[in-house]
Amino acid sequence: MKNFIIDMDGVLIQGNRIIPGADQFINRLRAQGRKFLLLTNNPVYTPRDLAHRLQATGLQIEQNQIFTSALATAAFLHQQRPNGKAFVLGESGLTEAVHDIGYIITDGEPDYVVLGETLAYDFQMIKKAIRLIHDSGTRFIATNPDASGPSENGLVPACGAMAALIEKATGVAPFFVGKPNALMMRTALNYLNVHSENTIMVGDRMDTDIVAGVTSGMETILVLSGVTKESQIDKFPYLPTFIRNSVAEIHPEEFDV
Repeated sequence: MKNFIIDMDGVLIQGNRIIPGADQFINRLRAQGRKFLLLTNNPVYTPRDLAHRLQATGLQIEQNQIFTSALATAAFLHQQRPNGKAFVLGESGLTEAVHDIGYIITDGEPDYVVLGETLAYDFQMIKKAIRLIHDSGTRFIATNPDASGPSENGLVPACGAMAALIEKATGVAPFFVGKPNALMMRTALNYLNVHSENTIMVGDRMDTDIVAGVTSGMETILVLSGVTKESQIDKFPYLPTFIRNSVAEIHPEEFDV
């Protein structure tokens, strides 16, 4: 029986709206007793907040069924330099994850500059981050490389766009923890306690979701309800295992071959 790791934005929801059929897809997974995990590069919200947001749309998801790039970033920091210090640009999803591993959030000689996403970037914070990286040699970590993401009103800039600005100013490229880094995929597989050979990655982006699944040894399903359109698929050197218009067309039992 196959397990499922599922992207969230563009796959189950679009902004604050459920993608038609997403609730039935989740219900099918539950009815068949399958393990599944929502894996999102969005570091803005905590799993608790995301679960509430999803429940408000009609998706019955618990917070322990959600794993974010903020959690993966915090796990990486804890593994690399336990009980350290970080200068963080981000919302509660990231700051809470960093605090929970015992890190101190400060601009005083931090071990890392950690860039996430926020609804309103503060230019003074950006200047501080640039100076820490350029002048002090502080290590530069970013939660995810997505340059943009979907919303109910169209594309919005994401972490990768701000990371590019800071990299341009400092000449220092960040280490991205989130998809498509296989590190996040392995962390998620371990969290779910499943093996890549028996797990399918479902996503809407060829450049993050599908390549992350491919490089992690997983089968992949590209849904066309988000960022990547069918006409763009051939531009990539790798292919999804399956293509569906949306998760409404995914019946998990058909992949148990």
